[in-house]
Amino acid sequence: MQEIGLVGLGTMGAALALNIAEKGFRVAVQNRTTSVIGEFVAGAGPLAERITPCPTLGDLAAALSPPRAVILMVPAGEPVDAMIAALRAVLGPEDLIIDAGNANFRDTRRRAAEAEAAGLPFLGIGVSGGEEGARHGPSIMGGGAKAGWDRVAPVLEAISAKFEGTPCATWMGPDGAGHFVKTVHNGIEYADMEMIAEVYGLMRDGLGMAAGEIGAVFARWNEGPLSSYLVEIAATVAETVDAATGRPLLDVILDRAGQKGTGRWTAIEAQHLAAPVTAIEAAVAARNLSARLEERRAGEAIFGAAPERIAGDAGLIPALEQALLAGKIASYAQGFGLLVAASGEYGWAVPLPEVAKVWRAGCIIRSAMLDDMARALSEHPGTNLMFAPSFAERMKASHGALRRVVSVAALSGNPAPALGAALAYFDAMRTGRGTANMIQGQRDFFGLHSFERVDESGSHHGPWARG
Repeated sequence: MQEIGLVGLGTMGAALALNIAEKGFRVAVQNRTTSVIGEFVAGAGPLAERITPCPTLGDLAAALSPPRAVILMVPAGEPVDAMIAALRAVLGPEDLIIDAGNANFRDTRRRAAEAEAAGLPFLGIGVSGGEEGARHGPSIMGGGAKAGWDRVAPVLEAISAKFEGTPCATWMGPDGAGHFVKTVHNGIEYADMEMIAEVYGLMRDGLGMAAGEIGAVFARWNEGPLSSYLVEIAATVAETVDAATGRPLLDVILDRAGQKGTGRWTAIEAQHLAAPVTAIEAAVAARNLSARLEERRAGEAIFGAAPERIAGDAGLIPALEQALLAGKIASYAQGFGLLVAASGEYGWAVPLPEVAKVWRAGCIIRSAMLDDMARALSEHPGTNLMFAPSFAERMKASHGALRRVVSVAALSGNPAPALGAALAYFDAMRTGRGTANMIQGQRDFFGLHSFERVDESGSHHGPWARG
């Protein structure tokens, strides 16, 4: 008998199934297109002895010992609902279904509520790391009833990435908590990638550097405080030569970025929760702008190309490194702030230090700083990450460079929306008296919405209300 089932042998599902088998567990697999099952098993090599192919869902149920556990790796949305219904028809009341796809957390909350009302176990888990992570060790963010997580934790922890021997797999809270944490992960990923792209643009268009030179800079940065998966692969991408043309590969890649929507979900939910994630929102908008290729080309024909060479560029490379560091800290602070807001709204109590620990290995945003973030969030609970002493010192040391880079970018026409948003967030968060008093005065003037006074409690109106 098998120890766990898996439905959906696409890229991620197949990689995850091989990972499960490689860790010593037996796995029963099923796929809607049955020919894929045979091809998968045939390509599994020695691991095939731990894999049982199941042509039907009934065969899958028969191959597992009750109480069963089945992982779904099918496209998000209606296919998940359809597969859950089909599985419930062949599974027993104690059998656990685990949605490990890129689900919207609202769908996961609904499915968890439906399962709870019917007395059926259900988990929604976020899995990050792409195909490589799924195959050799992803970051796993669990959501649902704790009892359900505990049932399968030995398998999920075994197949997860490890940071100094610690599994990067943790229960984040009930119903949709795990998928929400994964959504925020992806939002931070958008911001991180956009800031790297903006720095690349400043080196390419502002400093006139070739792709290979830029790659060498990223590689050097990856040996310091910016050490991370995304900076590492930025160096590799920049240094890669296109085999067909002999040109740098970056020079032949169309500048139109794709997206699957998870970054957009982060921005949408942040607006619902009144949680500022300005760097993430800027990154989402930048991807949307990149898609408007013909419109951008028309704009260049009318106004001329925006980016210009930067005058007086001495010392800009070190400033770019520090600016990227400050921007990264600000975007993580925003992401963790969103998790706090969601925890309060949905009653999750997401453990922020554990989130940072889970992200230390296996996932796309893994970086050297995350271990320090986990420590800071543990030692200073309820504090904005930027205000934790160790990160406050880093921001003090690097925000000047961020200011310089954003200023240089604006003056030279090199777009830097995410870095600019991070700087504005930092400045707003260190301003004890801002300018919203003007907004409140105007709101009261045209709508009698009232305002608070600095010298007296309660709600007040301006003299215009008397008329």
